[in-house]
Amino acid sequence: MQRLLITGAAGNLGGALCRELKKKGYRIRMSDSEVPSDTAAAEDFHRVDLRDGTAVAGMMDDIDAVVHFGAIANEDTFDAIIECNIRGTYHVLEGARLAGVRRVVFASSNHVVGFYRRSSMIDERAPHRPDSYYGVSKACGEGLGRLYADKYGIGVLCLRIGTCAPAPQSTRHLSTWISERDLVQLVCVGLNAQDLHFDVVYGISGNDRAWWHNRRAYELGYQPQDNAETFAAEILSRTTPENADNIARQFQGGSFTSADFDGDAQSID
Repeated sequence: MQRLLITGAAGNLGGALCRELKKKGYRIRMSDSEVPSDTAAAEDFHRVDLRDGTAVAGMMDDIDAVVHFGAIANEDTFDAIIECNIRGTYHVLEGARLAGVRRVVFASSNHVVGFYRRSSMIDERAPHRPDSYYGVSKACGEGLGRLYADKYGIGVLCLRIGTCAPAPQSTRHLSTWISERDLVQLVCVGLNAQDLHFDVVYGISGNDRAWWHNRRAYELGYQPQDNAETFAAEILSRTTPENADNIARQFQGGSFTSADFDGDAQSID
């Protein structure tokens, strides 16, 4: 699989993937509704709004696999999330089906399971507990991926990405962090895994404090190179804003759970 379409190429993660996957010999087609700052990371760029199904389908010619990172990457209104994240993901999968693309790597999110307590250790089989409309959209994207795998035979790997940054910045990140190079490796696992049908894995480095069992990722060939524990002493020596947020610090989704929270945290098991 040499010719990739990467959606969300103007974003931090999409842009990094374009650069690093090009270095690995992949031919890259970029897509975003905004022009990326580094179009040199691709052979061509398509300025496309994911809400436009016809335009999305038009990007799929001669593509071997899609790396779908295009989305509203934070909480937003329900209508905005539906149009970009849910309808947009449908357009990507349907466009791939119509073009005969056989592999999709989908950027899901840890916010699909954000309302699990931090004391819980879960794996990819844990039922969805989204913490936001954004989390709901990623759960829906996983559902669409399962449908297109089962009904149309597209190999789909969903990455429940934690926190991708140059380094972890908070206590929560000691559990959720993934380095850029580990994210690139995990995407390559999704592109190259043999006989992939449908799988969900967690996008985290080999963190000692992880809340998520990532056995399935390891079975598929993932070998993380980094560990957030390297930064633990420095992070734990200072106070982070989350320490004052009683709801956020109880649940895996952090501030996504506490935003507009009007329930009884003690009733959530």
